[in-house]
Amino acid sequence: MISFRPVTMEDLPLLSDWMVRPHWREWWGDPTEELGYVREMLTGQDTTRPYFFQIDGIETGYIQVWFIKDQKNTEWVEDYPWLELLPDEAVGVDLSIASAADLSKGIGTRVLSAFVEKLRREGYDRIIIDPDPANLRAVNAYRKAGFREIEDLLGRTDDCLLMEHNNEEGVS
Repeated sequence: MISFRPVTMEDLPLLSDWMVRPHWREWWGDPTEELGYVREMLTGQDTTRPYFFQIDGIETGYIQVWFIKDQKNTEWVEDYPWLELLPDEAVGVDLSIASAADLSKGIGTRVLSAFVEKLRREGYDRIIIDPDPANLRAVNAYRKAGFREIEDLLGRTDDCLLMEHNNEEGVS
């Protein structure tokens, strides 16, 4: 069973432990900087909502939802100008699995599908994800969860492959 629990300040040591792992470092930024972003989320300086995902009650990874309209007026646009090309009502999702031993087992696909269902129940129709195109394991998992490349943005987003969830597809 997959469930989601909001991250709290008390969870930062666990998240910090995960962020220094090699499979996280490969695709996420500097752990200290990334943890600082999560701290900003928890103190209300950033509207992104961070969660742990649990499988059968065990903390198995991290997932967050961020709001396109809230990022358009921040320094993020300088680094990611493609944000301006997305609709204001869209939300973005990022995730990472805690343990490298759990990679390539379908967990990311199942968790992402469950999180998309949660977001749809909350009223979000436009859900995007922006993996590095070189992260083929993630890209394949996201495709299995019903995400497809945003064709008219291909080649316009630097080191991100923008994908949007197709409500008709994906694992339930």
